[in-house]
Amino acid sequence: MSRKISSAGMGLLAAVIVAGAAACSSSPPPPVTTSFHGAAAPSGSWPYPNGDLANTRDAAGSAISSANVASLREAWSFKLTGTAAAGVGKTGAFAAAPVVVNGVVYIQDLDCNVYALSLATGALKWEYQVNTPEKTGPGPNGVAVANGTVYGDTPSAVFALNAATGKTDWINSSLVDSTQGTFEIQPQVAGGRVYISSAYGIGPGGGVLFALDAATGKQVWRFNTLTGADTGVQSIGLGSGGAWETPLVGGDGSVTFGTGNPYQSAASAMAHPSAQLYTDSDVNLDAATGKLRWYYQGVPNDFKDWDMQTSPVSARVGGVPAVIGSGKMGIVYAMNASTGALLWKTPVGEHNGTDNDSLLLLEHKITLKAPYTIAPGSLGGVLADIAVADGSVYVATIDLPLTYTDLSSPVGTKVAGAPGGEVEALSLTTGKVE
Repeated sequence: MSRKISSAGMGLLAAVIVAGAAACSSSPPPPVTTSFHGAAAPSGSWPYPNGDLANTRDAAGSAISSANVASLREAWSFKLTGTAAAGVGKTGAFAAAPVVVNGVVYIQDLDCNVYALSLATGALKWEYQVNTPEKTGPGPNGVAVANGTVYGDTPSAVFALNAATGKTDWINSSLVDSTQGTFEIQPQVAGGRVYISSAYGIGPGGGVLFALDAATGKQVWRFNTLTGADTGVQSIGLGSGGAWETPLVGGDGSVTFGTGNPYQSAASAMAHPSAQLYTDSDVNLDAATGKLRWYYQGVPNDFKDWDMQTSPVSARVGGVPAVIGSGKMGIVYAMNASTGALLWKTPVGEHNGTDNDSLLLLEHKITLKAPYTIAPGSLGGVLADIAVADGSVYVATIDLPLTYTDLSSPVGTKVAGAPGGEVEALSLTTGKVE
């Protein structure tokens, strides 16, 4: 049976190979594009970070299927320039989804540099060099493109570039201070607004969700993802909330962000139990005003680094408009798009029975002792964005259990098993594993 490939968004990008050069150099190397004889010229588009505004990653209309996927051939490759090419770090050089509009591939590396490449040949059209490594995490970074403008961010600023030339239209570097986190996210642009977020601010309000005017870069609204100072979180000093992945712009005038965890230890979660709103949640806001419409929190009082960070996806469950979310807790959630009410939830990947321990600590029903092992671990669960197509939800998991040898640590310190993982398909209607 021939079936289109949706979860990887392969329809057009399979022929676009983006590589980081590993050789060290005292200065950025010149751009190098290599073409491969006999390969068909790539074509098509991928206009949004997740393919469409619904974040489905559904490669609808793709010519690639299970019948011909084995015949794919590399058409060209492009070696990154700038500092990312001079020395690839432990998180790599590139983590974002390319955006392809009008025959041009727009990408951003983990040092915040932006490149515009010909989709047909891989030739460099222009580059915007920033050469600022991520300060707090592995990106993903990435750009959005709308109305002839490319939007992206550095750790401390958001910028807009002319899509044809790479020239700067505007830069806003006044959105966050040293306590409100850094920008690591691939933004979304719709309705004349840029939706973006800082990641895990260390101040009382945690990371901050933003809408900016797309034409000027001026702030339209902001929303703090932590409702107040918390003794346990603040004592650790690693930050809380914010968002990592592209938000969902709904057709109902809303925008939904998947938010990150509160960095607290198990000892803190026992001594100072708190829901830590709005961490580890899908947060649905009025797109024009930033006013809270609803939220669904996957893990209250989290001490396991279980972000609910994946890009929320718009879908219909049994005819009801829904939002599908997930994250490092290794659970997929379907929520009513109007109210946030849970429609179904399904664990995916490896679990060892500790899923509800954060909630049980909040309810003063259990105590913990070291050594304490969790699965998923804080590097596992669902890390990559999910996909929805043909009545199914597609999920890739990482299985890597971790042991806390000291409950005062905010992260597990010892690997407790061999790494593994699965790809799972769930029924969109029921959540049952197919």
